Amino acid sequence: MRKTIAVYVENKYGVLARISGLFMRRGFNIDSLTVGETEDPDFSRVTVTMDADDNILNQVVNQLNKLYNVKKVKVLERGSSTERELLLLKLANTADKRSDIMAACEIYNAKIIDYSRRTISIEVTGDSDKIQSFVELMIPNGIIEMCRTGVVALERGDKVLAEN
Repeated sequence: MRKTIAVYVENKYGVLARISGLFMRRGFNIDSLTVGETEDPDFSRVTVTMDADDNILNQVVNQLNKLYNVKKVKVLERGSSTERELLLLKLANTADKRSDIMAACEIYNAKIIDYSRRTISIEVTGDSDKIQSFVELMIPNGIIEMCRTGVVALERGDKVLAEN
């Protein structure tokens, strides 16, 4: 089952290497990993998604909590958190496929961010299922290049990861 873990860490050199090294040493696979500065420039937020049962998840959380630069670890539950991902996609722009691409963009609330005679670049945001569905829909249209971010997530409501 896919799990999402938010890790609040000091924004210092080597912290990401220690976190990814922890996963590597334990033989746990990371499905997606995103890192970015938070509202406080002294701290970063690492969001990790992985397939794990409760036993493995508890091991990961306990090991993350032992790392020196980690300030807080939180498992984000589906339904009580909001998750988003970003996809940038470059497609072949051909007359016979253009209307299908434009219709799909409208349905998926995608934005055309670059347009030329030979290519169309598209931006799509949403949950991972929406992103994957859009990619599968676009495969027959000739994907030239694709870049997908990892998941970013926040808890719903008044809860804040940085608070203790």
